[in-house]
Amino acid sequence: MARRIAMTASMAAGAFAAPWASAAPPLRVAPEQELVTLVRSHAVVAAPVDAPRRVDGVPARRPITGGPTVLPVVGRATSPEGVRFLRVLLPGRPNGREGWIAEAGTMRSTTSWHVIVRTASRQVRVYRRGRLVRSFSVIVGKRSTPTPTGRFFVEESIRMLPGSAGAPFALALSARSTVLQEFKGGPGQIALHGVSNIGGTPGTAVSHGCVRLLDRHIRWLAARIATGAPVTITR
Repeated sequence: MARRIAMTASMAAGAFAAPWASAAPPLRVAPEQELVTLVRSHAVVAAPVDAPRRVDGVPARRPITGGPTVLPVVGRATSPEGVRFLRVLLPGRPNGREGWIAEAGTMRSTTSWHVIVRTASRQVRVYRRGRLVRSFSVIVGKRSTPTPTGRFFVEESIRMLPGSAGAPFALALSARSTVLQEFKGGPGQIALHGVSNIGGTPGTAVSHGCVRLLDRHIRWLAARIATGAPVTITR
């Protein structure tokens, strides 16, 4: 499983964040995010109209764990004939993709959790109901393989085998590396994961794009952050 996520297999020297890096302006975090779980595969269409043009598709199951696909909802619309559509965030390239799917064949839910990664200060900040609850120092992508910025979500939550690089857990994101089209046989997928069997010092920038947390911190995160939860990565 670890081979399908863009995890760092080797270490390189990194510099600590500059003392002014944490002075970035605060982000407004919504107290809740609407989600939908797909109960069947869906066509992604260009617009919410009566005869929509298919532009892509999204399967009902995720490729690594086989778990259900859960997507954040960012808009709603109804066609002239009364068909209800949802605008959702989509996984994969290009980063930050959105598209319309039919509401039929989905189950609605919400999450009160939101993860924000700040690459300049090398921090993960965890919010619940719009309020900051935890902050962790982390390892981010080095200059040649940066951690991509944008609006993403947790695509899969993976319990890693003890000997795997990045154990004990990985939260595989909808984000993909902007430099590596593939990594160790996988699609260059970005993840939040542990440091087991990889190492690294929090506060440095040495990864191939993934965000590494100390093992106790990724355990805390994985126990609370489920699939579909929004993850915003900023400078």
